[in-house]
Amino acid sequence: MSGLILLVVLLVFVAVVVIKSIALIPQGEAAVIERLGSYTRTVSGGLTLLVPFIDRVRARVDTRERVVSFPPQAVITQDNLTVAIDIVVTFQINDPAKAIYGVDNYIVGVEQISVATLRDVVGGMTLEETLTSRETINRRLRGELDAATAKWGLRISRVELKAIDPPPSIQQSMEMQMKADREKRAMILTAEGRRESDIKTAEGEKQARILSAEGEKHAAILQAEAERQAMILKAEGERAARYLQAQGEARAIQKVNAAIKSSQVTPEVLAYQYLEKLPQLAEGQASTMWMIPSQFGDSLEQFARAFAKQDDQGVFRYEPSHVDDETRQMAGDEDTDDWFNTATDPEIAAAVAAATAVANKPVDPELHELKAQKKPPAPAAEIEAPATLDPVEDFGAGGVEKREPETDY
Repeated sequence: MSGLILLVVLLVFVAVVVIKSIALIPQGEAAVIERLGSYTRTVSGGLTLLVPFIDRVRARVDTRERVVSFPPQAVITQDNLTVAIDIVVTFQINDPAKAIYGVDNYIVGVEQISVATLRDVVGGMTLEETLTSRETINRRLRGELDAATAKWGLRISRVELKAIDPPPSIQQSMEMQMKADREKRAMILTAEGRRESDIKTAEGEKQARILSAEGEKHAAILQAEAERQAMILKAEGERAARYLQAQGEARAIQKVNAAIKSSQVTPEVLAYQYLEKLPQLAEGQASTMWMIPSQFGDSLEQFARAFAKQDDQGVFRYEPSHVDDETRQMAGDEDTDDWFNTATDPEIAAAVAAATAVANKPVDPELHELKAQKKPPAPAAEIEAPATLDPVEDFGAGGVEKREPETDY
């Protein structure tokens, strides 16, 4: 029985010795090994053999890169304002032995050094500089921490200011200031926009007035030219009308003379007509008295002696002169169909088409070119004279009738 107990105790002792002789260190960790209370070596990542009851694992250290966020720290700026700043430190343990033997608690050490360095850096800056100089503060904090923690076996890879919180009153004042700045910029932009709008409007009105003046100028020129052409045509027409009227009167006189010659009127008939018209002459409003000369009969006698021949009985009788064929033809009816011919004169139609082309000429050539690209202009042959005009046929330039003067009276 005692032998069995001794065997069990021996087996237990062997198991304890085996357990004390083997240490399993995971990847990403390092173990500090002491022998009889003294540092011997640092092992990591694997199975490690120890001397039982002589070697022991003092501490296991995480060698991965760690990110530690510290609580907000109250810092006073140069302009005596208290701000709360959150710090995030990223570090890695390069020498686990120094991290164990060099400092009691490296996390607390990093925190305290960060706070002290932060207060030193921010204390030399104003609040506005603190809010706008994050990169400078991060760089200085990293440099100070890296230099202070090198003897602890730490490597500071990154330091960031997570948040900078000014007091509520200062924050409210800053918000009001930012709001005022934004309103100021908005008012400046609005004023600039109105200024640009007024300038563009003024330029547009200027161009509109210039174009309007150009249009009025061209319209006045065209109107003056139209009035000039109208006066010329009217003068030409009046001249042609007077010429035709004179021609008509001459023709009428010639016609009456030929009719009288053809009818062979005797002096007795003329005398009778003369006596028949005397009462009508006396009926005029201005005729209050009519006197017949006493020698009226003698005058008729002399007229008869001059144009008549005395017959066998001593009476003067009028013998009409011989009427030739030309006089008889002139006294006859004439063809008057072409007197009122209103056919269109090609020259007048061409003048009207030219005036219409001038009136349709655009004021702005550039705008006309843009419109011409969209729609081709109508051919000149398609321009027609207005239908309201009634030009007279057989008239030349200026409306004068092309007729040879009649000299055969």
